[in-house]
Amino acid sequence: MLKLIATLLFRMLGWKVDKQLPPEIKRCVVVAAPHTSNWDYLYMMCAFFIFKLRIRVTIKREWMRFPYSIITKPLGGIAVDRRPKVLGAPRQSLVESLIGLFEKNEELILVFTPEASRSKREEWKTGFYHAAKGAGVPICLGYIDYKKKIAGIQKTIYPTDFETDMKEIMAFYQGVVGRFPEKFSVDKNFV
Repeated sequence: MLKLIATLLFRMLGWKVDKQLPPEIKRCVVVAAPHTSNWDYLYMMCAFFIFKLRIRVTIKREWMRFPYSIITKPLGGIAVDRRPKVLGAPRQSLVESLIGLFEKNEELILVFTPEASRSKREEWKTGFYHAAKGAGVPICLGYIDYKKKIAGIQKTIYPTDFETDMKEIMAFYQGVVGRFPEKFSVDKNFV
């Protein structure tokens, strides 16, 4: 039902989808960019419903409790718990927590907006890369191109070398146009 609604919404708005995610991939990190507007989430969710992919987004564990969980769970929220396993031990990093999520789940598609803001950022957060490499999962490049009115996943990268892979990721996103193009920038450290 959700797929039908999402498909109709996309058609009414003149949008298309582009899915080049290999079907054998059941665990991966999806980069979602550009992220310049709250509308990006709607288009991303529609695209994933059309693809029949159950995507997840990380959220603080406190937001996964009732009453918030009524909204956060259906929207794909998955709790990140960075508390130490032993009282007094150091707290896990976010990357370590994400790797742990992959270890606990046979199927997991985690979506990240590495710009970490709808405002223009010259540098991206790279935790998505380190989590993917640490968990041994691919990075899929998701995009929302407002100029072409197309949303999708077009490229899959298997992390090997940070500098080389980040340059490839930035090269992919250079031609993608966000809702507010002036708010989008690829990471200048890798261009």
